[in-house]
Amino acid sequence: MSSILTNTSSTVALQTLRGINSNLMKTQDQISTGKSVSSARDNAAVWAISKVMEADVKGFKGISDSLSLGESTVGVARQAAESVTDLLTEIKGKIVAAQEDNVDRAKIQTDIDVLRSQINTVVGAAQFNGLNLVDGTQNTVDVLASLDRQSNGTVSTSSITVTAQDLSTGAYAAKNIFGASDGVSANGDTAGFQLDNATGTGTIEIDDGTTAFVAGDKVNVTIGGKTASYTASATDVAATTPSDMVAVGLKNAIDALGISGLTVDYDSGTPGTLAFSNTGANDLTVSAQFKNAGSGGLSALSAIDVSTAAGASAALGNIETLIQTGIDAAAEFGSAQSRIDIQNTFVSKLTDSLKAGIGSLVDANMEEASARLQALQVQQQLGIQSLSIANQAPQNILALFR
Repeated sequence: MSSILTNTSSTVALQTLRGINSNLMKTQDQISTGKSVSSARDNAAVWAISKVMEADVKGFKGISDSLSLGESTVGVARQAAESVTDLLTEIKGKIVAAQEDNVDRAKIQTDIDVLRSQINTVVGAAQFNGLNLVDGTQNTVDVLASLDRQSNGTVSTSSITVTAQDLSTGAYAAKNIFGASDGVSANGDTAGFQLDNATGTGTIEIDDGTTAFVAGDKVNVTIGGKTASYTASATDVAATTPSDMVAVGLKNAIDALGISGLTVDYDSGTPGTLAFSNTGANDLTVSAQFKNAGSGGLSALSAIDVSTAAGASAALGNIETLIQTGIDAAAEFGSAQSRIDIQNTFVSKLTDSLKAGIGSLVDANMEEASARLQALQVQQQLGIQSLSIANQAPQNILALFR
């Protein structure tokens, strides 16, 4: 039956054309944006996941910037520590030269003072963006290293902690701690002597003055390349004879080194006195060094005085401790810089993986979209032709009335 009121064929053709046009619009949108999911309307779940991941990618970009800043800061500190170590090595050369009697020790001491000033210059300049890790103003520095997202959506950050190293030479004040010791320096805060194998003896006497020590003052003794340390506590300072407390604590630290053939006796009758003897097969060099509470890691450098034979002998052992301080600082910064560099590389690769994951979720398959576009364009042309034919059907009824 034909009707001029209801054209079923035209309705069907129109619906088909509308569907074709809708699909064609989606395909053209994919081609123009490059995404199969460009809005929440396309696929709400996938769009939401992609947006969360895109936010994380932005966060990791900030993490990467933080790691780069941290790596540069630590790199400056490492370079400074290495330079300080080199300067300390030069000072050691001067101290070795001062062991000879037929030298001008005063001029050598002048050279040492110049090198010490250069160390201060290096330490003061070793800052990046205002942060200095070697001048004693910092304890630890946290470098933002990661953005951690849990399955429940909780987000937290983690950091790489870098331990600052104090290579400053300030806050030293002479106290004549070793005034009665063998091989004592002119300022009385370093001492040193040689323990010949089998027969060597020597004495370190720590000052017995009740006001000499304050809490935090530190005494180092280096023997045969090993160092023992003792830091005066508030209890030691409050004792009747603080030097006894320090001497006993130092003796225990030296005994813990386990040096073969070395004997250290404490004479309670002579407060603060440690008697050293060597019955071993090797010569041992003993050097003692005092460090003020709160002073810089290289403050003992100010106590080095080679203007006398005794001072030169004491300085030889003390410079080894200072060089080791510089080496330890450089090694600490080198390790931290390496870790930051590894983390930065990982974050870069992780960011690339996240971007690839987002792409697999929302990016359009351009080959497939191209093929679909060609097919839909043909379908659109056929749909238009079909609708045109269907629209002409009512006109054919006029022929019945002619």
